[in-house]
Order: sequence, then C-alpha cells, then structure tokens
Amino acid sequence: MTRIPLPASIEDAPQASRPLLKQVKAQLGSAPNLFRLTANSPAALKGYLGLSGALSEGELDAPTRERIALAVAQMNGCAYCLSAHSYIGKNIAKLSDAEIAANRKGGSTDPRADAAVRFAVALVESRGSVADTDLSAVKLAGYSDAEIVEIIAHVALNTLTNYLNEALGTPIDFPAVSAEVA
Repeated sequence: MTRIPLPASIEDAPQASRPLLKQVKAQLGSAPNLFRLTANSPAALKGYLGLSGALSEGELDAPTRERIALAVAQMNGCAYCLSAHSYIGKNIAKLSDAEIAANRKGGSTDPRADAAVRFAVALVESRGSVADTDLSAVKLAGYSDAEIVEIIAHVALNTLTNYLNEALGTPIDFPAVSAEVA
C-alpha cells in the first residue's frame, strides 16, 4: 500500500499530469505505478520524463543504461526498480540472466560495461566523491567524457526513482524481484 494516493488511472491523476501519463502509456503500453505515483506532482513527473528522455538520446547504449539501473537499484534496495529493470533488461535490452545477476552484484560480464557499472557503484557508495582511480578505470575502458557525465546522470535518475518507490511504497506491477536476492 502506498503512503500517498496512487491514482488508479490516468483520469484520476492531477490534470497537468494526464498528458504526460498518456505519453508514457503510448510509449510503454501502460502507465506503470511509478509514473502514476509520481504524477501526484506534475513538476516531478515532467522533470523525471524530461531527464529520462534526454538521456535516452545520449551516447550510452540501452543495455548499459539498464545495467546501471540494476546496479543502483540493488545498492539502494529498491525492489520496484529491480523488478522493472530486470524485466526491461531481459525483454527489451536483451540482457542475459547471467548479465542481470552480474549487474546486481555491481559488475558486468562485458569488460567495457563492467567499468561503467563499477563506476556507477562507486558513485553510489561514495555519494559522488569517487576516487581518481575510479574515474581512471572508466576512462581506460574507453568511455568518453560525455559518457562519464551520462553515467553520473543515470545514477542520479535511478536514485530518484529508487527513493520515490522506497519512500512511498510503490506496489510492484512487473514480475517481482527481491532486493535481498542478488
């Protein structure tokens, strides 16, 4: 049960959020609980969708974005995001079960992606105060300055959704994954 009202439908959301939720539904086929809960604040929903949309047009590929989301969700203990990104990772980004498991453990089976995921984990662990060696490792793996900035932005975006879900008790509407099992 959520700790604030979860609009039961797009029509039950605040007026200013409805067009945004309709866009989500057109893109995903539904308006998942996270989006409807965030719709309580049209500004927050607009901000989330704006940053998410901009980053989807960035240099990081979709599989790497999902890897980062999985690692951050695991670190933050967000079962909602683990469930959503496990589903998206497997069915849309085409990550293997072994890759999803590696991401949840803070790494990757792909050497280049491993550097990005490890850097994301270092960001969460250090609350942004990464060591020079952390930054050097992601650069040595071939990530550009733009990609490094995008990794940081994805950590921030995923932390936002993790905190929303955990603080407000968003019901999981994806095949459920436990944060305890990594």
